[in-house]
Amino acid sequence: MAYIKRIENIINKQNGTLLSLDLDKNKIPRTYLSMMVVEGKIERIGRGIYVLPNLLEDGMFILQKKYPNLIYSHETALFLHELSDRTPFEYSVTVPSGYKVVNAISEKSKIYYVKKELHLMCTTEGKTSLGNIINIYNVERTICDILRSRNRIDIQIFSNALKRVAKKKNLDYTLLMEYAKKFNVEKILNTYMEVLI
Repeated sequence: MAYIKRIENIINKQNGTLLSLDLDKNKIPRTYLSMMVVEGKIERIGRGIYVLPNLLEDGMFILQKKYPNLIYSHETALFLHELSDRTPFEYSVTVPSGYKVVNAISEKSKIYYVKKELHLMCTTEGKTSLGNIINIYNVERTICDILRSRNRIDIQIFSNALKRVAKKKNLDYTLLMEYAKKFNVEKILNTYMEVLI
């Protein structure tokens, strides 16, 4: 039963979450999933999604595992970077222009599109509330994103995030200005920063 042991190792690394994609990636036959469900070792909570019994599903982790082109951004990134206290009701994600968004994503997420060459720029690792690693944009990119999309973001979240970022000691202002130029929000950023600093 070496396969079961390998599956258990994957589940433990992913804090109790398993996708059938994980088995494909590790060349483990999917029949072992059915065996483990029957034995009560895991529960099927959705198509291709399994968790340890009595465990909450990690929606953010699962969504990104199934759709790796999603990068958590905007309001969700603000929350994960502790620049907002408001838990997002829906995930904010950025995808490359031309990416076909399936219903599974659009039902749970606020979608932002960006040019392909800017899509993977400035990504970093973040942690979900259940401890799984996900891809998010760094603080500096997130600030540029909310400035670009300020008309789609709650004004309270927007202004609170800018106030907090102005007080952040480890913010890389050089990097922030570099990103602001690339995302064409340099003037807007300067205007807000003059007021806040």
